[in-house]
Amino acid sequence: MVRSRLMMKLFLMITVVFSQKPDWIIQAEKMINEQIVVRGVTNQNVLKVLSTTPRHRFVPPEVAKYAYDDNPLPIGEGQTISQPYIVAFMTEILEVDSSHTVLEIGTGSGYQAAVLSPLVEQVYSIEIVKALANRADRTLRKLGYNNITVRWGDGYAGWPEKAPFDRIIGTAAPPKIPPALIDQLKPGGIMVLPVGNKWQELVVVKKSNSGTISKETVLPVRFVPMVHPE
Repeated sequence: MVRSRLMMKLFLMITVVFSQKPDWIIQAEKMINEQIVVRGVTNQNVLKVLSTTPRHRFVPPEVAKYAYDDNPLPIGEGQTISQPYIVAFMTEILEVDSSHTVLEIGTGSGYQAAVLSPLVEQVYSIEIVKALANRADRTLRKLGYNNITVRWGDGYAGWPEKAPFDRIIGTAAPPKIPPALIDQLKPGGIMVLPVGNKWQELVVVKKSNSGTISKETVLPVRFVPMVHPE
Protein backbone atom coordinates (compact mmCIF):
# COMPACT_ATOMS: atom_id res chain seq x y z
CA MET A 1 0.00 0.00 0.00
CA VAL A 2 2.81 2.39 0.96
CA ARG A 3 4.63 1.54 -2.24
CA SER A 4 1.47 2.18 -4.26
CA ARG A 5 1.04 5.61 -2.66
CA LEU A 6 4.67 6.46 -3.36
CA MET A 7 4.31 5.39 -6.97
CA MET A 8 1.14 7.46 -7.34
CA LYS A 9 2.85 10.50 -5.80
CA LEU A 10 5.81 10.08 -8.16
CA PHE A 11 3.45 9.77 -11.13
CA LEU A 12 1.62 12.95 -10.15
CA MET A 13 4.91 14.82 -9.72
CA ILE A 14 6.11 13.71 -13.15
CA THR A 15 2.75 14.69 -14.69
CA VAL A 16 2.96 18.16 -13.17
CA VAL A 17 6.52 18.67 -14.42
CA PHE A 18 5.71 17.61 -17.96
CA SER A 19 2.45 19.55 -18.07
CA GLN A 20 4.05 22.85 -17.09
CA LYS A 21 4.06 25.40 -19.88
CA PRO A 22 7.35 26.91 -21.03
CA ASP A 23 7.94 30.32 -19.50
CA TRP A 24 7.70 32.07 -22.88
CA ILE A 25 4.21 30.68 -23.50
CA ILE A 26 3.10 31.96 -20.09
CA GLN A 27 4.52 35.36 -21.04
CA ALA A 28 2.82 35.22 -24.44
CA GLU A 29 -0.55 34.41 -22.88
CA LYS A 30 -0.13 37.28 -20.42
CA MET A 31 0.77 39.55 -23.35
CA ILE A 32 -2.43 38.55 -25.13
CA ASN A 33 -4.68 39.04 -22.11
CA GLU A 34 -3.16 42.29 -20.85
CA GLN A 35 -2.15 44.04 -24.08
CA ILE A 36 -4.24 42.73 -26.94
CA VAL A 37 -7.65 41.39 -25.91
CA VAL A 38 -8.33 44.39 -23.67
CA ARG A 39 -7.72 46.67 -26.66
CA GLY A 40 -10.34 45.00 -28.82
CA VAL A 41 -8.67 42.20 -30.80
CA THR A 42 -11.09 39.28 -30.70
CA ASN A 43 -10.23 36.94 -33.59
CA GLN A 44 -9.58 33.62 -31.87
CA ASN A 45 -7.36 32.26 -34.64
CA VAL A 46 -5.12 35.32 -34.42
CA LEU A 47 -4.95 35.13 -30.62
CA LYS A 48 -4.10 31.42 -30.72
CA VAL A 49 -1.28 31.97 -33.19
CA LEU A 50 0.14 34.81 -31.09
CA SER A 51 0.17 32.53 -28.05
CA THR A 52 2.28 29.93 -29.86
CA THR A 53 4.67 32.16 -31.83
CA PRO A 54 7.99 32.57 -29.97
CA ARG A 55 8.52 36.33 -30.31
CA HIS A 56 11.74 36.12 -28.29
CA ARG A 57 13.31 34.14 -31.14
CA PHE A 58 12.87 37.08 -33.51
CA VAL A 59 14.79 39.69 -31.51
CA PRO A 60 18.47 40.00 -30.52
CA PRO A 61 19.44 38.10 -27.34
CA GLU A 62 20.13 41.31 -25.43
CA VAL A 63 16.47 42.40 -25.68
CA ALA A 64 14.81 38.96 -25.62
CA LYS A 65 13.65 39.47 -22.02
CA TYR A 66 11.45 42.32 -23.27
CA ALA A 67 9.98 40.33 -26.18
CA TYR A 68 6.48 40.07 -24.70
CA ASP A 69 6.27 43.66 -23.45
CA ASP A 70 3.98 46.17 -25.16
CA ASN A 71 6.76 47.88 -27.09
CA PRO A 72 8.57 47.79 -30.41
CA LEU A 73 12.15 46.55 -30.05
CA PRO A 74 15.35 47.16 -32.03
CA ILE A 75 16.40 44.31 -34.32
CA GLY A 76 19.51 45.91 -35.82
CA GLU A 77 20.20 47.80 -39.04
CA GLY A 78 18.13 50.72 -37.71
CA GLN A 79 14.93 48.63 -37.83
CA THR A 80 12.42 47.47 -35.23
CA ILE A 81 9.94 44.69 -34.54
CA SER A 82 6.44 46.13 -34.11
CA GLN A 83 4.71 46.05 -30.74
CA PRO A 84 2.55 42.95 -30.26
CA TYR A 85 -0.76 44.82 -30.31
CA ILE A 86 -0.05 46.36 -33.72
CA VAL A 87 0.87 42.94 -35.14
CA ALA A 88 -2.35 41.48 -33.74
CA PHE A 89 -4.51 44.37 -34.93
CA MET A 90 -3.08 44.38 -38.45
CA THR A 91 -3.41 40.61 -38.74
CA GLU A 92 -7.03 40.73 -37.62
CA ILE A 93 -8.11 43.48 -40.01
CA LEU A 94 -6.34 41.73 -42.88
CA GLU A 95 -9.10 39.09 -42.66
CA VAL A 96 -7.00 36.17 -43.85
CA ASP A 97 -8.04 32.58 -44.35
CA SER A 98 -6.23 29.33 -45.07
CA SER A 99 -6.62 29.64 -48.85
CA HIS A 100 -4.90 33.03 -49.11
CA THR A 101 -1.56 33.98 -50.60
CA VAL A 102 -0.15 37.02 -48.80
CA LEU A 103 2.52 39.51 -49.80
CA GLU A 104 4.38 41.19 -46.94
CA ILE A 105 6.40 44.34 -47.54
CA GLY A 106 9.11 44.67 -44.90
CA THR A 107 10.14 41.28 -43.51
CA GLY A 108 12.15 42.82 -40.68
CA SER A 109 12.68 40.15 -38.05
CA GLY A 110 10.26 37.72 -39.70
CA TYR A 111 7.79 37.82 -36.79
CA GLN A 112 4.78 39.15 -38.72
CA ALA A 113 5.34 36.52 -41.41
CA ALA A 114 5.54 33.85 -38.70
CA VAL A 115 2.21 35.01 -37.25
CA LEU A 116 0.60 34.86 -40.69
CA SER A 117 2.09 31.48 -41.59
CA PRO A 118 -0.40 29.16 -39.80
CA LEU A 119 -3.35 31.27 -40.95
CA VAL A 120 -2.74 31.29 -44.72
CA GLU A 121 -1.61 29.16 -47.64
CA GLN A 122 1.58 31.04 -48.52
CA VAL A 123 3.49 34.16 -47.46
CA TYR A 124 5.87 36.00 -49.77
CA SER A 125 7.93 38.56 -47.89
CA ILE A 126 10.25 41.28 -49.25
CA GLU A 127 12.96 43.02 -47.23
CA ILE A 128 15.07 45.93 -48.48
CA VAL A 129 17.90 45.36 -45.96
CA LYS A 130 19.85 42.33 -47.15
CA ALA A 131 21.26 41.43 -43.71
CA LEU A 132 17.75 41.39 -42.23
CA ALA A 133 16.33 39.38 -45.14
CA ASN A 134 19.01 36.73 -44.68
CA ARG A 135 18.64 36.66 -40.90
CA ALA A 136 14.85 36.41 -41.02
CA ASP A 137 15.04 33.65 -43.60
CA ARG A 138 17.41 31.66 -41.37
CA THR A 139 15.24 32.17 -38.29
CA LEU A 140 12.04 31.14 -40.06
CA ARG A 141 13.63 28.04 -41.54
CA LYS A 142 15.12 27.05 -38.19
CA LEU A 143 11.70 27.34 -36.56
CA GLY A 144 10.05 25.23 -39.26
CA TYR A 145 7.98 27.81 -41.14
CA ASN A 146 7.91 26.15 -44.55
CA ASN A 147 5.25 28.26 -46.29
CA ILE A 148 7.19 31.55 -46.12
CA THR A 149 9.46 32.75 -48.90
CA VAL A 150 11.74 35.70 -48.11
CA ARG A 151 13.67 37.70 -50.65
CA TRP A 152 15.83 40.80 -50.66
CA GLY A 153 14.28 43.46 -52.87
CA ASP A 154 12.38 46.69 -53.40
CA GLY A 155 8.99 46.66 -51.70
CA TYR A 156 7.73 49.46 -53.94
CA ALA A 157 7.85 47.05 -56.87
CA GLY A 158 6.03 44.26 -55.07
CA TRP A 159 6.54 40.72 -56.33
CA PRO A 160 5.01 40.72 -59.84
CA GLU A 161 5.92 37.16 -60.77
CA LYS A 162 3.90 35.83 -57.80
CA ALA A 163 0.99 38.28 -58.18
CA PRO A 164 -1.91 38.68 -57.81
CA PHE A 165 -2.21 38.39 -54.02
CA ASP A 166 -5.31 37.81 -51.91
CA ARG A 167 -3.85 40.03 -49.20
CA ILE A 168 -0.97 42.50 -48.91
CA ILE A 169 0.45 43.79 -45.64
CA GLY A 170 3.06 46.49 -45.18
CA THR A 171 5.28 46.82 -42.11
CA ALA A 172 7.13 49.89 -43.35
CA ALA A 173 5.54 53.20 -44.34
CA PRO A 174 5.66 54.68 -47.85
CA PRO A 175 4.70 58.36 -48.24
CA LYS A 176 1.80 57.19 -50.41
CA ILE A 177 0.47 53.81 -51.51
CA PRO A 178 2.70 52.33 -54.24
CA PRO A 179 0.70 51.81 -57.46
CA ALA A 180 2.40 48.45 -58.06
CA LEU A 181 0.91 47.09 -54.85
CA ILE A 182 -2.60 48.14 -55.85
CA ASP A 183 -2.06 46.49 -59.23
CA GLN A 184 -0.89 43.26 -57.57
CA LEU A 185 -3.89 43.03 -55.25
CA LYS A 186 -6.53 40.57 -56.42
CA PRO A 187 -10.11 41.68 -57.05
CA GLY A 188 -11.83 41.10 -53.72
CA GLY A 189 -8.49 41.56 -51.95
CA ILE A 190 -7.45 43.61 -48.93
CA MET A 191 -4.24 45.54 -48.29
CA VAL A 192 -3.22 46.95 -44.90
CA LEU A 193 -0.23 49.27 -44.60
CA PRO A 194 1.01 52.39 -42.81
CA VAL A 195 1.17 55.47 -45.03
CA GLY A 196 2.83 58.85 -44.47
CA ASN A 197 6.05 60.61 -43.62
CA LYS A 198 6.26 62.37 -40.25
CA TRP A 199 2.59 61.63 -39.56
CA GLN A 200 1.50 58.13 -40.47
CA GLU A 201 -1.87 56.42 -40.58
CA LEU A 202 -2.77 52.78 -40.98
CA VAL A 203 -4.80 52.44 -44.17
CA VAL A 204 -7.03 49.57 -45.26
CA VAL A 205 -7.34 49.30 -49.04
CA LYS A 206 -10.03 47.10 -50.56
CA LYS A 207 -10.38 46.16 -54.21
CA SER A 208 -13.88 45.17 -55.25
CA ASN A 209 -14.55 42.28 -57.61
CA SER A 210 -14.96 44.86 -60.36
CA GLY A 211 -11.60 46.46 -59.52
CA THR A 212 -12.88 49.55 -57.70
CA ILE A 213 -10.54 50.76 -54.94
CA SER A 214 -11.72 52.01 -51.54
CA LYS A 215 -9.51 53.30 -48.71
CA GLU A 216 -10.15 53.66 -44.99
CA THR A 217 -7.89 55.14 -42.34
CA VAL A 218 -8.15 53.17 -39.11
CA LEU A 219 -5.33 54.15 -36.73
CA PRO A 220 -2.46 56.61 -36.25
CA VAL A 221 0.80 54.65 -36.24
CA ARG A 222 4.55 55.02 -36.30
CA PHE A 223 6.60 52.70 -38.55
CA VAL A 224 10.03 52.86 -40.10
CA PRO A 225 9.89 54.37 -43.61
CA MET A 226 9.67 52.20 -46.70
CA VAL A 227 12.78 53.00 -48.74
CA HIS A 228 14.05 52.31 -52.25
CA PRO A 229 17.33 50.46 -52.85
CA GLU A 230 20.36 52.74 -52.78
